[in-house]
Amino acid sequence: MRNFVVHGLRFLFFVFAQTLVFNQLEIGWGIQPMIYPLFILLLPFEIGVIPMLLLAFGMGICIDAMSNTYGLHTSALLMFAYLRPVIFKTFSPRDGYDSLKEGNVYEMGQRWFLYVFGSLLLIHHFWFFMIEIFKFNEIGYILRKLVFSSILSYIFCILFQLIFLKRSKAQ
Repeated sequence: MRNFVVHGLRFLFFVFAQTLVFNQLEIGWGIQPMIYPLFILLLPFEIGVIPMLLLAFGMGICIDAMSNTYGLHTSALLMFAYLRPVIFKTFSPRDGYDSLKEGNVYEMGQRWFLYVFGSLLLIHHFWFFMIEIFKFNEIGYILRKLVFSSILSYIFCILFQLIFLKRSKAQ
């Protein structure tokens, strides 16, 4: 029950933080920080694909409805959630994942988080910007947005974890 409440509060936090704060930032060069994919990464390791896709769909629809983006966030977040098990399997520890741990920087380590979340975030942002712009002759602009938005999103996600998540007691 505790996990349900924690993940429910996180869901609301990420939806409102993205729509009310991060979507309103005017940084320039088309940079758009997006922190909501971190919610899908922080879900338990043993969650099934269907519940994860339903959560991703729900979050994406909420953000799209509040942002007037017509399915962009939903599409990108569904791609993120669909590829999460594949990336997790690619970078899994030798002994597998501990079901009691969470996929955050404290419990899995900085290197694992960089590889796993970095890969998924790049895929998410690439998909989002390709669908948003939808012109192959704008590939330079898409790549610029991809690089700078991914870096800024990654930094904000690390800061979120430093501020709001507790260190595990083993460390």
